[in-house]
Amino acid sequence: EDPEIGTPWKLGNTLHASPEALRLLSDIRQPVVVSYLMNKLAGFPLGSTVQANQTLVLLDTEGLGDVEKGSSQNDTWIFALAVLLSSTLVYNSMGTIDQAALELSEHIKAKASSSPEDTDDSSEFVGFFPTFVWSVRDFALQLERDGQPITEDEYLEHALELKKGTNDRCSKQMYNLPRKCIRLFFPTRKCFVFDCPTKSRNLPYLEKMADNQLEPEFVEQAKKFCFYIFATSQEKTLRGGHIVTGNLLAKLVETYVDTISSGKVPCLENTVLALADIENRAAVQEAVACYTKMMERSLKLPTDSLQELLDQHKICEEQALQVFMARAFKDDKRQFQIELMVGNLEEYCQKNKEISSEICSALLVSLSEGLEENIKNGSYARAGGHQEFLNDLQKVEKQFFETPKKGIMVQNDEGC
Repeated sequence: EDPEIGTPWKLGNTLHASPEALRLLSDIRQPVVVSYLMNKLAGFPLGSTVQANQTLVLLDTEGLGDVEKGSSQNDTWIFALAVLLSSTLVYNSMGTIDQAALELSEHIKAKASSSPEDTDDSSEFVGFFPTFVWSVRDFALQLERDGQPITEDEYLEHALELKKGTNDRCSKQMYNLPRKCIRLFFPTRKCFVFDCPTKSRNLPYLEKMADNQLEPEFVEQAKKFCFYIFATSQEKTLRGGHIVTGNLLAKLVETYVDTISSGKVPCLENTVLALADIENRAAVQEAVACYTKMMERSLKLPTDSLQELLDQHKICEEQALQVFMARAFKDDKRQFQIELMVGNLEEYCQKNKEISSEICSALLVSLSEGLEENIKNGSYARAGGHQEFLNDLQKVEKQFFETPKKGIMVQNDEGC
């Protein structure tokens, strides 16, 4: 929505990532708990249910199935994005979720390979998919089965049971496929049912109604739902257990939206690899900045010995590696870690040599001024002059070696 005039942007038939939303996400440095939630959650008091070192991000969309949006493909991609970006997915419906699940199974890939042996990559899906919560609005049925009371979760599992023993194989397959998808891709499932919040004549004013104006059963159900979401939502993680921060979530949004807008199917494997490359390069830059700052602050060049430089390098390198590891992920071949470690020491060794060499050269020039002057004016060109020259040269050498803080190039036999 345009912040200036409060009206939606018309972006045609393609998906776009809002720059303002990306900026807000990028400013979040903490791990994020990302949920696709109803508006009710936005005003729920958090209490102690969310950890202080986490940020809860609520992703909301307009209802799926809006005929004015022109194409069911929009619903497919919005639902796919919600699944890909969320750690908890709340599907809010008044009916079945079968078709959405069917579309989902066709429009998200976990692996880049499409060879026959990779057709069943359900284990890859499960590692990326969020916890699934099915919210059923305006629930008018009795929670019972065969005359016995059942829980909301039991109601969900009953709805997901597969059809058996029918002669119509095609019909059974169409019925079972979406249920198989939900059962397979969402092993952690929860269900909440909600009574109608108020009388039908009051529904147009629902957003403005206080809790004490709503049906007590609905208020209690909503509190129970909100508490569950806040208490159980986990940090968003990527393959390998890497925790997603706001900055990384913003990059995920951009990557997925760009992929969809280009007409391709979002591939989880490729996305994670691309993000790993981006994040690891940024991690190297942060670590190098940390290393450089510490070296400049604690190291006075030139050092009296190579070992002094190596000892300080080791201390700073350990701190820099901690900075790198805090942000980096999937550096399986240690490519970026090696890149971080190699260049910096060589640079400081060379700098140490150059500064030491400059100091030594300048000192020799200064100490040798008298010697040079005597040579020019012929002071040594007389009887006994050679011995006098050797004595003066010895004095210059003695003064040179006794002068401190010249660095490792004093005898030009040290280096990295």
